[in-house]
Amino acid sequence: MERITTRMTSEDTEVRLKDLLVSGLAGDALAYHAFLKDLSVHLRGFFRRRLAGLPDEVEDLVQETLLAVHNKRETYRQDMPATSWIHAIAHYKLVDMFRRRSRSDALNEPFDDALEIFASPEDSATETRHDLVRLLALLPDRQRLPILHVKLEGLSVAETAKLTGLSEPAVKIGVHRGLIALAVKLKER
Repeated sequence: MERITTRMTSEDTEVRLKDLLVSGLAGDALAYHAFLKDLSVHLRGFFRRRLAGLPDEVEDLVQETLLAVHNKRETYRQDMPATSWIHAIAHYKLVDMFRRRSRSDALNEPFDDALEIFASPEDSATETRHDLVRLLALLPDRQRLPILHVKLEGLSVAETAKLTGLSEPAVKIGVHRGLIALAVKLKER
């Protein structure tokens, strides 16, 4: 007997989540409950792929993200893809978790040798990443999302266009203008 498997495409996921979210925002409690339930499945997969070495953090991040989505639901604009909006929230929750972990890990490390602090310069990659996330948060979505997806996550312009709902030229323009805006903001600092 042939086994038939059905796999939802990213477009199917976008349509389903957006429909449920919009219906939920319009007052349909059952649709909103289904939205949160479906979203939790997608979030678990999203966080598991990124936190293979930290499986205990996955469920906490799923719950934090669901709570943030719920608390920020009124900020969702129906003219933008739901998955992009959700991805931005999930991404920030992930970054916050890494920040918390790095602070608590640093506090728990023993100070065996006081001179060890001068042994090697700090790797500024983590610090740079935190600065970049803060700077990107200052940009509008039409610039921030293309930079995030194309430049940081390595997605193609076409993939980013599909994910964000922008046209391919708008993605290219968003990256270009966003990078210029970031350069200006860096000079101001």
